[in-house]
Amino acid sequence: MSALYFYLFFLIYPYIAMWWKSFPKAGRSTWEALIPGYNYAIASKIAGQPWWWAFFMIIPGIHLIMWMVFNVSYIRKYGFFSVTDTLQGIFFPFLLMGKIATDDQLQPEFTTDWENQEHLERRKNSDHLVLFLSLPIIGHIVAYVLGAMQKKKKGKKTIIKEWGDSILFALIAASGIRTYVFEPFQIPTGSMENTLLVGDFLFVNKLTYGPKVPVTPLSFPLVHNTIPWINVKSYTTLEKLEYTRLPGWSDVENYDVVVFNYPSGDTAVYDPRMPNGLMGHDYHGIVNSEARRLFEQSIDRNKIPNRNALLQQRRQELSAKFSGQALDSAMQMESQKLDRNLQKRFDDIYSDFINNIDKWKDKARHEISVEKRTYSNAEGRMIDHYGSIYRPVDKRENYIKRCIGIAGDSIEIKDAQVFVNGKEAPIFKFQNLQYQVSGVTMPSRQVAKSKYDMEPGRDYYPSRNVMNLTEDQLSMLRKDYPNATFTLVNPAQQDVDEMNMMQKASNLSYYPKSFEYNNTVSNFSKFWVPKKGETIELTPHNIAWYRRVIEAYEDHVFEQREDGVYIDGKKTDSYTFEMDYYWMMGDNRYNSADSRVWGFVPEDHIVGKASMVWFSKDPNGGVRWDRLFTIIE
Repeated sequence: MSALYFYLFFLIYPYIAMWWKSFPKAGRSTWEALIPGYNYAIASKIAGQPWWWAFFMIIPGIHLIMWMVFNVSYIRKYGFFSVTDTLQGIFFPFLLMGKIATDDQLQPEFTTDWENQEHLERRKNSDHLVLFLSLPIIGHIVAYVLGAMQKKKKGKKTIIKEWGDSILFALIAASGIRTYVFEPFQIPTGSMENTLLVGDFLFVNKLTYGPKVPVTPLSFPLVHNTIPWINVKSYTTLEKLEYTRLPGWSDVENYDVVVFNYPSGDTAVYDPRMPNGLMGHDYHGIVNSEARRLFEQSIDRNKIPNRNALLQQRRQELSAKFSGQALDSAMQMESQKLDRNLQKRFDDIYSDFINNIDKWKDKARHEISVEKRTYSNAEGRMIDHYGSIYRPVDKRENYIKRCIGIAGDSIEIKDAQVFVNGKEAPIFKFQNLQYQVSGVTMPSRQVAKSKYDMEPGRDYYPSRNVMNLTEDQLSMLRKDYPNATFTLVNPAQQDVDEMNMMQKASNLSYYPKSFEYNNTVSNFSKFWVPKKGETIELTPHNIAWYRRVIEAYEDHVFEQREDGVYIDGKKTDSYTFEMDYYWMMGDNRYNSADSRVWGFVPEDHIVGKASMVWFSKDPNGGVRWDRLFTIIE
């Protein structure tokens, strides 16, 4: 439902509540009830609250809470304190408002006497209710503990009332600050190491690029998309807003460290039992992986010849004619012939996967959403979960990466070096590249940490002879181990026309997740980042790059028919972008799920700029004191 309906409701509500009849009882003029906005300020004063609280009615999300606060305070001024009265005031105040307006015996004169036990008993249960709705369970625990530790002061509010008011308005203030000013964020993965480390706690500055007005403002305060412990959605789509961004200090710039809503998180595999597992991860990548698994599971392995058995049989046959070097030469020719035949067989098999990819993706979606299970490569088994869930933009998982390309830039990656508009992008101080290493026997864990700032499992993997190194670390190791070799891990791109069908099937791992592009972690074809207002010609070459932008982010129906491209049912050969887009990459370049996997980040997904590490907890124990209050560069 559009937020416009909520604001229209707030405008007409004073007339439905007949404030023009009840205002005179409080010594106010009838006309004051008829002026939109001003009438809320007067109602707040009548209820004994500051008049300026009426300004909260403008803020999406907070407005509904303040409307409830106004109503409860207003009816209590007329002596309505029971739990039933309070529930009506919160959810359906019309009957009580009508009674207040039409019953001349009801006057706004009630004031709680905090020394009067009858008054205290009268409001006791309803105050509990307000406290519970403000902060369930926890609020009561805090109030009861503090209430047991101290006695009520003469003439003061009860501890329940004090905490109910304090918690309610603390949540309102905190929600406003979190939504529009800054938000705390914890680094959950190692994709930005060593710039940012797992266990870092950040402040995300939302004023830099301008705060987004929430798309789903009706949400449980101070949580993102799931209420902890009970594992239910923290938001409702009863009220929905269009994308709106308030003015900021600057635009997103190249190489900023940016927090954003995960673009591929529009649909998520939902499993609150695994907050760092399937939930919120690349659903579209999971569909591709599951589609290939289901396809390969369907292959009749009995119809695929056993290469070793065939070669053994052929060797026995040829040994009757040849021996020695002649036999080896004959077997080499037979091996090559067999490999060609097997390759043709596999090409025929995988052609079914490539030519019918939509069918296999549909099977994968059914497996995920209906059967509610997915194969986990990490665990090597099927995992039962809760199916798939759609999330609006502002409730998609928060991710943090470095902005490599802004709208209008051309990006290319060659041998792990990023080129922006034809120029080499800087190598950042803590940016990692991955090397295959030989000739190095790493010292003890303590020495590796103190001398090279390296940790096993994060920076080096002794069993695989692999190291993730910054430029400084690489220089130090080369100096200390002059006989060692450090070879950049560098999967090369292949010419798609020369790839066999099985190889092509692997092209779905990297954006644009098309069989016709062989992008790798360290080599990426040159492409252009979409810019608002720019028009491009749609060609067979670029459709794969921009189709998701057109469909998922700009909400158009895209069809590719035999006679051309149709958008929203109209044939076209061009498209004009409606938003700016960005290309994000992690500083831990070989261990980062970023734009190389899921593509462009739309401007309506940008949350804010990562500004400062205010706390850092080492997963191995202790606090990283040297990282406290460090500025993020």
